[in-house]
Amino acid sequence: MSSSQHWIATAGGPLQGTLSIPGDKSVSHRAVMFAALADGVSRIEGFLEGEDTRATAAIFQQLGVRIETPTPSQRIVHGVGVDGLRAPTGDLDCGNAGTGMRLLAGLLAAQPFDSVLVGDESLSRRPMRRVTGPLARMGARIQTEADGTPPLRVQGGQALTGIDYELPVASAQVKSALLLAGLYATGETRIREPHPTRDYTERMLRAFGVEIDFPPGEARLAGGQRLRATDIVVPADFSSAAFFLVAASIIPGSGLRLQRVGLNPRRTGLLAALRLMGADIVEENHASQGGEPVADLVVRHAPLHGAEIPEELVPDMIDEFPALFIAAAAASSPTVVSGAAELRVKESDRLAAMSAGLRTLGLRVDETPDGATIFPGQLGAGTIESHGDHRIAMSFAVAGQLARGEVRINDIANVATSFPGFDALATGAGFGLSVRD
Repeated sequence: MSSSQHWIATAGGPLQGTLSIPGDKSVSHRAVMFAALADGVSRIEGFLEGEDTRATAAIFQQLGVRIETPTPSQRIVHGVGVDGLRAPTGDLDCGNAGTGMRLLAGLLAAQPFDSVLVGDESLSRRPMRRVTGPLARMGARIQTEADGTPPLRVQGGQALTGIDYELPVASAQVKSALLLAGLYATGETRIREPHPTRDYTERMLRAFGVEIDFPPGEARLAGGQRLRATDIVVPADFSSAAFFLVAASIIPGSGLRLQRVGLNPRRTGLLAALRLMGADIVEENHASQGGEPVADLVVRHAPLHGAEIPEELVPDMIDEFPALFIAAAAASSPTVVSGAAELRVKESDRLAAMSAGLRTLGLRVDETPDGATIFPGQLGAGTIESHGDHRIAMSFAVAGQLARGEVRINDIANVATSFPGFDALATGAGFGLSVRD
């Protein structure tokens, strides 16, 4: 999609069918990274063919790793071992991927060579001191711009030492960066969190043979370990499934089955929140893929009521809040969100952007520093600025299904970073959604 393209979302029909959601972005990033660092050849099935994850794969190719693509969504990674990466000849472009940049900061801090991590316009505005600060305590030397934003200039050849560190703000990305640096550090690295966050890194490191302990809210590993190649099947991305869970819940007559969706317990806060609001979502065919729990999600339309979202759910649904705002807009009473200040430093200030978008469509939203109260009502027509944020764009594509009139959504290019083919899958299920130049 070019940056000039936009969507027109209008009320479609009831959503019906069985959908295959693309692979989990977080798992895809880590699968390529850890396979590259492993001894031996790893095969990845269900790899997300998105711009973010392709950027991560391309970076490892620049670092000397051979990666084959036999078919779309497959990768064969010829690992070079933890000590086998080669110095790149140019900057390493993470695109829009905050996950890629933050995890790579931890990994590259331990290498014998210098490197520079850059990103697109959106990523270049995102704060990086929360990861460069604790890495510096381990002995890393990483320069940012004066305001703490990318590019990240990583000075190689530093001897790292394990730390016992309590994260001031819960962040799976920062935790993961420190654990990757910890693989190369002397002694033990122990990370403690104010709230438990997603444990994709921990689960997958264990799948690659690393000894790591991760009781809720903590992770620790000893440096000097090697990774063993393994085959990974990437589950369907819960954050991508979220838009269809909300859409089918709020559009009368809808019934969808979403196949083999990843249900990592640190990721599924939205499931609990939607059920609290009265959603009809059933889990079937439970299984495990790549160390991750998966299940089919069967969702049917149900009248939603507002709720006060428990703060303990917030860390487990941080990427799903834009979709939750749309569910709240369609409920029968107000919904209150608090404890979500993290949303102000995502791809955009999601609290501000979602609140402004709903106001544009005629609703009342009262913002607070760490949340909002959403007052439901009939959505009208309007033009939404997505601020280059893929999750905001997709959320308002859902909102358009209940609007009176057309909802125009600008700046949709970054949808391809996480959910290539969203519009085709959505229209196939019954959305009223078209791409315009």
